[in-house]
Amino acid sequence: MYKREEVDILFSYLSGGQLPLVAFIGVMFAFVATCFFIGKLGQYLPKDIGRAYAHDGKLSAGKPRGAGFIFILVFLASALLFAPVKMEIVIYLILVFAAMMTGFLDDAAKAPWGEYKKGILDLVIAVLVAVTYLKYNDNIVTFATCGRSVTIPVVLYGILIVILIWASINVTNCSDGVDGLSGTLTIITVMSIYVINELLGKGADFNYLMLLFVVCILGYLWFNATPSKLLMGDAGSRAMGLFIAMAVLKSGSPFIYLAVAIVLILDGGLGLIKVALLRFLKIHILKNVRTPLHDQVRKVNGWSNTQTVFRFAIIQIVVSVALIYVIKMGM
Repeated sequence: MYKREEVDILFSYLSGGQLPLVAFIGVMFAFVATCFFIGKLGQYLPKDIGRAYAHDGKLSAGKPRGAGFIFILVFLASALLFAPVKMEIVIYLILVFAAMMTGFLDDAAKAPWGEYKKGILDLVIAVLVAVTYLKYNDNIVTFATCGRSVTIPVVLYGILIVILIWASINVTNCSDGVDGLSGTLTIITVMSIYVINELLGKGADFNYLMLLFVVCILGYLWFNATPSKLLMGDAGSRAMGLFIAMAVLKSGSPFIYLAVAIVLILDGGLGLIKVALLRFLKIHILKNVRTPLHDQVRKVNGWSNTQTVFRFAIIQIVVSVALIYVIKMGM
């Protein structure tokens, strides 16, 4: 017969709690499985053709790309095996899979998908995230730095969520141009959200997923550190951008995205703004600045790939630490 305490612990786990040992095993499994499967299956991924428009883009030619297919599948398996998941979380995991698959199919295609095709797919995923979030959560937004909350009309909040999802997917995707860069920045961003959630007591049903996601990216970075053996491709970058947006939504303080992802926003977002203004309004901005910014600092400023990753990471860490301190002082 089980003791009463053992039954209580088991019931707590099955109803949404989590055993510390199970959580530890889950984290270790996610990392080891990512390293194992990338090491074994990475050679079978589609091969990159290089990018003529990118600084040193030719160096990626011939490398396997689409490794996001592997580490995202490992993350999803780890989440289902070790994380307490409810229907809302299951839907989010399905949408992460969808974002990964749209990216992987683009990675594997002989001709790259058009911008409008990918934009429509992003929009569909963003709308599904918005509908799901508003079904299971309220429409109250908290400003983490001061603790004040406002209620946003549901329709308006839904539109803002769609914009957040679309922006996060695309700026993260555009930042994936240097070995280790987008993965490292995503880890810093996600862990910043995790720390803020722990400070504020938010995101209890999403926090462990963030840890699993981070260690899967770390497993990928084992192979993507300069000089990289393979690339995550759109399969990884698009799924990462979606996950970041989901994480800030579940924090209840989505505006922290502007700080915890500021380097991703500037690196990948300036180019999107530059192209959009030129294409639709015929307005030229930043004429002497190469975008994404990681191309500017490497080609114009002479930074190496390693310097670019470290310096961009340092900037993001400083901003995140400052934000966390402000939030802590305001509690």
